[in-house]
Parts: sequence; structure tokens; C-alpha cells
Amino acid sequence: MAPVGYLQLLRKRSVLVLWSSAAMSVLGDRLYGLAVMWVVYESTGSATWMGVAAVVESIPYILIGTFGRDLVTRFSSYRALGWLDAGRAAAACALPFLWSPDGGGLAVLLALIFVLGTLGALFGPNLGALVPDLVEPGQVRQMIGLLDLTTRIVAIAGPGAVGLILLAVSEVQLFALDGVTFAVSAVAMWWLHAHARRTARVAASGPAAAPAVEEPAAAAWPVLRRHPDVALGVGLHGMGFFVAAVSAVGLPALLAVQLGQGAAGYGLALAAVGAGALAGNLLIGNLALGHWLTVYCGAWAVAGLTLFGYGIAPSMPVVLAVGFIAGLATPAAAVTLRTRLSEFGKQERLRLITVDQTVIRTAGTVGMLTLPMTVDAAPATAFAGAGVLLLVTAAVTALVGRRWVTVPEFARAEPVGGRAS
Repeated sequence: MAPVGYLQLLRKRSVLVLWSSAAMSVLGDRLYGLAVMWVVYESTGSATWMGVAAVVESIPYILIGTFGRDLVTRFSSYRALGWLDAGRAAAACALPFLWSPDGGGLAVLLALIFVLGTLGALFGPNLGALVPDLVEPGQVRQMIGLLDLTTRIVAIAGPGAVGLILLAVSEVQLFALDGVTFAVSAVAMWWLHAHARRTARVAASGPAAAPAVEEPAAAAWPVLRRHPDVALGVGLHGMGFFVAAVSAVGLPALLAVQLGQGAAGYGLALAAVGAGALAGNLLIGNLALGHWLTVYCGAWAVAGLTLFGYGIAPSMPVVLAVGFIAGLATPAAAVTLRTRLSEFGKQERLRLITVDQTVIRTAGTVGMLTLPMTVDAAPATAFAGAGVLLLVTAAVTALVGRRWVTVPEFARAEPVGGRAS
């Protein structure tokens, strides 16, 4: 059912343009992430500097999310997002010309990471706030699921594509290719801006057309106090990103120490997670599952169980099965929270997405600075402990949130194709 729903959405030109540019952007993110890690490691020979690079990228997200509410709202149009991506394209394409394998080159790279992080911190929440308005209210979850699908596809196809690209170019040149994907996204944003203006003119020329009213910038705290289920969901999201540091840096060590696996085993484990995530996306797009917070907590509880499962897995087939189940839960967590945030007005939605982004970046940074030490000491114990912590947090969140379980939002969502787009 989900693939049919996605195809129906893609018949709308604005959705097709956005989805195509998003697919390019996700691939570009893969290129960028690989290029940063390899270039930093080759120039320094230090895993510590790789961690520094990750922290430098997160700093703008934390600062802008905490102090830059008014700054974020200045970019709440597709036209402004196009200029942000044009800036990212210029910065990424410039790096191969500025790079040198010495301390100066490393300083340039860290500066580029900071610039791209700043522009990304402004781009991501605004795009997330604009996307729901492209479709009818009953299709928002399918739209978010469609965009999530790009991540799942690239997780499977991306490593092979990057491997083929590296046969022809060097790691530093991956930044230029990433810049090309930003340029494509910029063009798509400007097209969407023009399309939105044309659509608004047509609507304004109709009978009894009401003038558009711009919403004022929203403060997060009053909204979260009125909607404690959202506050709980964002908090659980942060915990999920905190413990994710264990699997991000620890899975290769776990496979090597516990099962004697090398790079091939690690690649298989990642492929299993990617396959599960793809299957999970196709399920979550349309199934009526009940209240969003219940589904959300259930997905994170499964994620906690799989972390624990990695820690006690006795063989590689068990690791692959655990990875597939972990992948199944990932889209359920991602799509359900973003769908809930999409129910708010544009400015409240923008502020809540920004808060969520700030929370997960902060939690992920703290996790990357602290949890790798536990992995070095005892990989299996680190995985098991992280799994228990996430499972308990999900269970407590579900229990506390039961008082706000009233109307099953997913159950009332319209089926795909219920209204014309």
C-alpha cells in the first residue's frame, strides 16, 4: 500500500521536485560525511580530531537552536532556502582549491565544517516546516515518509555509489561533488518558491479568497507546556541520539572483539540495518497504528532492545537479524515525531523542529564525547548498558504520556488518495 501512496504523491510536480532534490542532498551528505572523516584522519592520523570535526559541525546547531529563534525565522521561505543552499554549494566547491595536507588545510576544513553546519542549522528546520503545506492534511504522514525513504535508499545504495565515485576522484574532491548536490537543491528551492507564488496568485484570484496572514515567531516553551506529549517525544529523541554514539563508534569494535569480524562483517551489519529501515519505511507510511506517542515510544523501545541484542549476540547471523529489526524501528521513530510536529501552525512547527534539532545535536555531541570510552573498555557491556538505558527511558516516557493519549491521530489520518492533491 505504501509504495502506491508514494507514487500518487510523486504525481504532484512540486512533490517530485522536492523529493528528487532531497535524494541528491542525502547522497551529498554521504559524500560529505565520508570526505570529512577521511580527510581529517589522513591529515592528522588521529581519531580525536575526527571527533573534534563532529563537534565543530554540531556547535552551530546548538547555538542557533538555543539563541537564534529570530534568525531562523528569516529563512522561512523556499527562496531563502535556495540562497542558503547556494552558499553551501560555494563553500563545498571551494574546499578542494583551498585544501593543503598541513595544519593550515585542517584549519580551513574545520572552518568549512562550521560554515556548512551554520547554514544547515538554518536550512533543516525551515524546510521541515514548509514541507507539510505541499500536500493535503491527510497526506502529511505519507509525504514525510516519502522524504524519509530517500535516506533509507541511500543507506543501501550509497556506499556502493561512493565506492565507484572514489575510483575516479580523490576524497577531497568529494566536497566539490557535494557542492553540486547543494546547487541542485538550490535550484529546486527557487523553483518551489516560484511555484508557490503562482499557486498563491491563482488562489487569490478565486472568489472570496482570504488574504494570507503571516504568523508571528513562536516561543517553544509555551507550546511545549500546552503539549507535554511533544516535550516527552523530543526528550526521548535526545536520549536516542545520546546512546546512538555507542553503535556509531562501537559496532566495528564489538564485531571484532566478540565475533572476530572485520570490515566485511561490518558492511553486512550496516546492510542489514539499511534493509530493515527500507522495509520499515514502506510499513509506517500508511498503517493506522494508534496514538503517535505510543508508536514512537514503542519504536525506541525496540531500538533499545536491539542495542542490548548486539551486546549479547553469539554469532553473525544473530547480529544481522538484530540489525534488520533495528532498521525496522528507525522510520517509525522518525516519521511519527515529524508528523506530530506537522500538526502545528507554521511558526510553531518551525520552532518545535528547531528545538528538536537542538536537543538531538546536543545529546549526540555529549554522547560522542563520553560514550566511546565505555566502548573502548568493554564493547559488549557498553551496548547492553546503552540498550537498557534507552529501553527504560522509552518505557517511562510511554507511562508518563498515557494521560495525554486521547485521540488516535494515526487512526484518523485519511487513506492515501482520499483527497485530490
